[in-house]
Amino acid sequence: MRKKLWITTAIVAVVIGTSSFIQSDVQKSITRGKEVYTLYCQNCHMEDGNGMPEVNPPLAKADYMKRPAKDLINVILKGSTGSLTVNGKKYVGAMPAQEYLSDEQIADVLNFVKNSWGHKIPGTITPAIVKAQRK
Repeated sequence: MRKKLWITTAIVAVVIGTSSFIQSDVQKSITRGKEVYTLYCQNCHMEDGNGMPEVNPPLAKADYMKRPAKDLINVILKGSTGSLTVNGKKYVGAMPAQEYLSDEQIADVLNFVKNSWGHKIPGTITPAIVKAQRK
């Protein structure tokens, strides 16, 4: 009985430790992502993520941010021209391609946006996902 209890306790400790480690990595990505956002995104999407009315869409509370990771990554890598509808409003500003950002920077900034301004959008984006999409 004691052996089973010890094994169960050990397994629980490993699971909790792994979970904390993963959470720590996500938090680090979000922190780095805020820096990327400040440098490359904030001028158009504003510090509060609310964008510029009718020109640059909001990222805060944006239904668009719930799109698949590949769509979000492609907008950063390839940019966007034409109109875009976010939260039922049409935006006509073009977004230039940001392909010069590293895979880690793109993953980090998307993790930041997905976890900021009231968002808690599930799914962590990793540099490996960005790298695969870049090809």
